[in-house]
Amino acid sequence: MCLAVPGKVLGIEDRDGTRMATVDFGGVVKEVCLEYLPDLQVGEYAIVHVGFALQRLDEESARKTLELFENLGILQEEFGDPWELAATEANGRTEQPAGAEDGTAVQEAKR
Repeated sequence: MCLAVPGKVLGIEDRDGTRMATVDFGGVVKEVCLEYLPDLQVGEYAIVHVGFALQRLDEESARKTLELFENLGILQEEFGDPWELAATEANGRTEQPAGAEDGTAVQEAKR
């Protein structure tokens, strides 16, 4: 799954003519291209998809979204170590949320 995730700009630099930022996604720090938001500043939040900042976002909305993603396990799925996930699945230790077998977990997540 590929999501648009809110992140906070920690630093900005020019790399070979491209404006790049170091962005914090709730504890996970990644490099992001700012070419679509050239006036974005350090300390501001943006929605990021596949490494590109696409839209400015207020801090409250960003924090709420990150909290929701964390509670649903989406941040781990999006930013987790794919090798660790593959090893876990290969060892047959995949864990389903309580109620996943009968669909109640999905219903709870939608509320």
